[in-house]
Amino acid sequence: MRQQHLDRLTSIDASFLHQEGRSSHMHIGGVLVFDGPAPSFDRFADHVRSRLHLVPRYRQKLAVPPLQAGRPLWIDDPDFNLDYHLRHTALPSPGGEEQLLTLAARIASQQLDRSKPLWEMWLVEGLDDGRFTLISKTHHSLVDGISGVDLASVLFDLTPEPAPGQEDLEPWHPHPEPSPAELVLAGAVGAVEATAGLAARAVAAAARPGASAGLLRDALEGLGELVWAGLNPAPETPLNVPIGPHRRYAVVRQQLADYKLVKDALGGTVNDVVLTVVSGALAAWLRSRGVRIEGLEMRALVPVSVRTRDQRGALGNRLTVMRGPLPVYIEDPVSRLRFVRAAMDGLKESKQAIGAATLAAVNNLAPPTILAQASRLNFSTRLFNLIVTNIPGPQMPLYMGGRRLRDLFPVAFLPERHALAVAIMSYDGNLDYGLLGDYDAMPDMDVIASGIEESLTALLAAARGRGGRRPRGSAERPARERRRAPSRPEDERRQPASRPQEERRQPASRPEEEERRQAPARPADTPLLPTARGRAKRGPAVEMRARAARPPRPAPDPPSEPGPPPDRRRADRARRTVDSQEAQDGR
Repeated sequence: MRQQHLDRLTSIDASFLHQEGRSSHMHIGGVLVFDGPAPSFDRFADHVRSRLHLVPRYRQKLAVPPLQAGRPLWIDDPDFNLDYHLRHTALPSPGGEEQLLTLAARIASQQLDRSKPLWEMWLVEGLDDGRFTLISKTHHSLVDGISGVDLASVLFDLTPEPAPGQEDLEPWHPHPEPSPAELVLAGAVGAVEATAGLAARAVAAAARPGASAGLLRDALEGLGELVWAGLNPAPETPLNVPIGPHRRYAVVRQQLADYKLVKDALGGTVNDVVLTVVSGALAAWLRSRGVRIEGLEMRALVPVSVRTRDQRGALGNRLTVMRGPLPVYIEDPVSRLRFVRAAMDGLKESKQAIGAATLAAVNNLAPPTILAQASRLNFSTRLFNLIVTNIPGPQMPLYMGGRRLRDLFPVAFLPERHALAVAIMSYDGNLDYGLLGDYDAMPDMDVIASGIEESLTALLAAARGRGGRRPRGSAERPARERRRAPSRPEDERRQPASRPQEERRQPASRPEEEERRQAPARPADTPLLPTARGRAKRGPAVEMRARAARPPRPAPDPPSEPGPPPDRRRADRARRTVDSQEAQDGR
C-alpha cells in the first residue's frame, strides 16, 4: 500500500490520537545499542536521508478538517526539515547503562509536536565499552510494532558492508498544503470509499448466504464476548492509579532459547511463557507492597497483529487485542503456565478477536466524536491492568554503517491510569524486556525487573528437571542465573558457580522443613517401605532388633585401665548370621 498525500487515517490510527493527553503519551520506540564507535552526526544524517524515500510517511504530518468534519489526514509537510527530527547528544560520565536508561525515560516523557511529522531519532554517544545508541520515538498512529520492525530493515543492513545508496534519487517535491475545502472533500472521499467497501462486502456476502451466515454468527458472538468482558472488569491494583507525564525505564536481557526450552518441556507457546513470567514478577512486586494476592487474577491487554503478507511494509496499524490472564495468585510456576496456556487457548478459540475486528470496521464509518468515545472504552481500566506486548523481531544480526546491533529494547506507552507497560522484543536469539513506568507511581520498578529473572529461573528449573528436579551434573543453570538486568552493579552479576549447587541441596520449602523437624521420631523397628511378606517371628535378626529397641542402659564408669580387646571374630559371625536371615526374609 502506497503512502500518499491526503491519506485518511484508519479508525485504529485515529484512536491513538484521541487517547493522547497531557500525561498519556501515545508514542512508541526503542533503545538500540550498537558495537563500535558512533558515526559522525553528518554521516548518520546522510545515511537516513538516503533511505527516507522508502518511507514517505516520515515526511508527512497531520491535517484535521475544519470543525472536525472527518478523521485526520496525512499530508506532505512542505517545511520538512530532517535536522529537526534527528537529535545528537552524549551520556554523562561514566556513560553506563543507568545513564542511558535515564535518558531514554526523559525522551519518552516528552510529547511529539503534532504540527510536524510524528517521529524523532536520537544518536547517543558516550556509552561505555566503546558503544553507541540510537533512541527512536514514533507516534503509534504512524506505526504498529510489526510495521516498525519492517522500517528497521529500511534503516539497517543485513551485512557489515552497507548497501550502496541510490545516487540517482530525484529531489523530493512535496504537494502544496491543502485548503480547508480540500481537506473536507478528501475526508468525504475517504468516507465514501469506506462505505463502498462495506457495501461491496455486503453484496459479496449476499451471493454466499451459507458462508455469510456463519461469519455473521461469529461476529455477533464476538461482540457478545466483548460485552461480557466489559461486564467483568479487571481487578483494582496499585498499577491503576492517576499517572503524570514523567517516566521511568528499565530493561531485562534474556535468551529466546530459554523460553523455547520451557515451552517445549512444559507446553504452550513462547507468548504463554512470557505471560507466565510477567505474572510471577507482578506477584513478587505486589507482595513487596503488602498487597494480598489470594485469588487475584490480573488482566493484560495483549495486542495481536492481523497484518497480512501483502500489507507488510505498509505503515499504520493492523492490530486487534486480546485480554490475557495474569494469575498472580498461583505460586507454582508450572501450574501458572498451565493456567495461562489453557486460558489463552480458550481466547484463541473464542470470537473476541472477530468481535474487535468487527468494531474496528464499524468505527471506520463513525464520526470523530463517536470514535473518540469508543477509543476511551478500548483503553478503559475496566478491561485491563497493563499492556503486555510481545513483538517478534528479526532473528539475524543487523548492521548500520558496519556497526552491529547488539540489543534492541522496545518502549511501549502508558494509557491513562495505567502505571506500567511491558514490551518484549526478540532479536538475533535475544528476548529483551523494556519496562516503562510512571515516575511517581513506580519508584520500585526494579523489583519487577528482578522478578522477571527469578520467574524465568523457576520455570527453567521445572523444565530441565521435569517438575522442578534438575538432573544431576547439569552445568547450564549457573551460567544462565548470572544473567542480570543491565542496570545492576557488576559485582551482583558475578556470582560463584557453586551457589546453585548449594541451593539445590536445600529443602524445597521452609514450611515442609519445619514440619519434618517437629514430627516425632520414627521408631527403630518401623519399616521405611512396606514389604511383600511379614518378618520372621523368631531368629537372630528378631533378637537383634529387640535389643536395639530397648532403652539404652547407663554406661558404667570407665575402668582405670583399658580392658581386653573385643572378640572380632564373634562379632563378624553375628553380623553374617543377621545378613543371612534378612536375605531369607526377602529384605
